[in-house]
Amino acid sequence: MTLSSRNTVFKTGIAFSLVILIVLLAASSTALPFYPELQQDAAFRPLEFFTPAPLVPYLTMIAAVLYALVTLAFIFYYFEKTQSPEILFVAFFALSFAFEAARIMPPLRTALELPGVSLGLAQRFLLFGRYSGVFSIFAASICAAGLEMQSPRPTILIITLSALVIAAGIPVDGFSWDSSFSMIVGYRSMFGLLEAALALATSVSFIVAAHTRGSREYIIIGAGAFLAFLGRSLFIRADAWITPLPGLALLALGTLFICGKLRQVYLWL
Repeated sequence: MTLSSRNTVFKTGIAFSLVILIVLLAASSTALPFYPELQQDAAFRPLEFFTPAPLVPYLTMIAAVLYALVTLAFIFYYFEKTQSPEILFVAFFALSFAFEAARIMPPLRTALELPGVSLGLAQRFLLFGRYSGVFSIFAASICAAGLEMQSPRPTILIITLSALVIAAGIPVDGFSWDSSFSMIVGYRSMFGLLEAALALATSVSFIVAAHTRGSREYIIIGAGAFLAFLGRSLFIRADAWITPLPGLALLALGTLFICGKLRQVYLWL
């Protein structure tokens, strides 16, 4: 993929995130009044340590889309003329946070009296975004570790199809949601273990890249990937005031480690 084509992907991601943010803000006034009642009706709490607050899922949803927009703009600005095969997949990881906008659907569906199928479709949209993001950052790590990639398109296709299979195949309870306004899905523990395994594999692959490429920066990138996974897990599941800021801080710090060190590696090539 040429730099021009890759930069077009970045700009498309920025535009997509901006459109999602505008639509989300436009729908906010309609959906917001229903957050307290619907959070009380939640069937499950992802993080059960603190008292839930209705505004937290809304604010983290907005912040997630903003994270996608700002991170993609940052990547485009700093990598516009810098060739780095890993950064394309890091950008896809960032873009996946724009799909968190689907969590507005339970209150929006109640406000607008939309058909129940809208909840299931929104959750599958959300699942596709989450797993395409996880698979993308893993792809970046194995690319760094030495996977020869003549073109990123086959890898992108594999990531897309894998995320689609999961999003389409996983059972979704179309009438129950958790306190972060994600719908209840089947095999929650199994997919939680999958994400944990991919987080570990991603960090290890970047550390292996430090040896195979003789560049110590990949150790920092591996640490950044671990922080990003940890922050992501806290942030997207937050339903209480104490968890969003630490989650977002870890996610942002991990992203800075990854992007900053990748730029340092490739800047002089």
